[in-house]
Amino acid sequence: MSGMRDHEVVSIYPFNEQEVDTLMGTAIESVLMWATKDGWPIGVNHAFLWRDGKIWLTFASHRHRAAAIRRDNRVSVSVSSATYPEGTSKELPQGGITFKGTGEFFDDEDTKGWFYQSLVEKTHPGDAAMQEVFKGILDSPLRTILCVTPVKKIMYNSSLVAKHASGEVGEDALGPRLSSDKDRLESNYKDKGLKRDES
Repeated sequence: MSGMRDHEVVSIYPFNEQEVDTLMGTAIESVLMWATKDGWPIGVNHAFLWRDGKIWLTFASHRHRAAAIRRDNRVSVSVSSATYPEGTSKELPQGGITFKGTGEFFDDEDTKGWFYQSLVEKTHPGDAAMQEVFKGILDSPLRTILCVTPVKKIMYNSSLVAKHASGEVGEDALGPRLSSDKDRLESNYKDKGLKRDES
C-alpha cells in the first residue's frame, strides 16, 4: 500500500534527530501553549532558542502565562519551518514539530547573559545595531526565562512526504504507524460504518 494514497496516515513522516536539530536551530518563532486555571488551552508566539535538546524562551514574569506554568508546568511548544528566515534554503527540513514538555524558570544572571546574546544573534544575524536594541528590550528586571524539556514529539516532515510521493524514497525510509493511524483510524471508520480504500 502506498502511504501517499492512504492520505490519512501521517505519523509515518517523522524527522530524524539531525533534521530536528536543523529545523529547531533555523526556525525563528514558536507557539508556547499552556492551560489556564479554568482549563482553557491557550498559546502565544515567541522567538526561541534550541539548546542541548531543550527549548528556551522568555517573557515578563507578570504575564498570566508565568503564573499558569508555575501552577502546572506541563506545556507544549509548536515550531514550523514556515518561520525560517527569508532566503533560507528550500533544502532544509520542511514541516513542523509540536513538543510536549515540562517547563522550568530561570532568573539567574548567568542564564540571562548567554540567552539574551544568543537570542538577539539568532533573530537579527549580522545586524549589531538591532541586536543591541533587542537586547536592551530583553534586559528588564521583570523578565524571566522558561526552559522546556521535551517528553514527546509530534512531527510532520513535509519534505519526506514529497519524496515519498515522487518515489524518491521507499517504505523503508518511513517511520512506524503510531496508534492514531492504526487503532484509532480503523475504529473511527468502523464507528461510521465505512470501509477504507487502501488501494
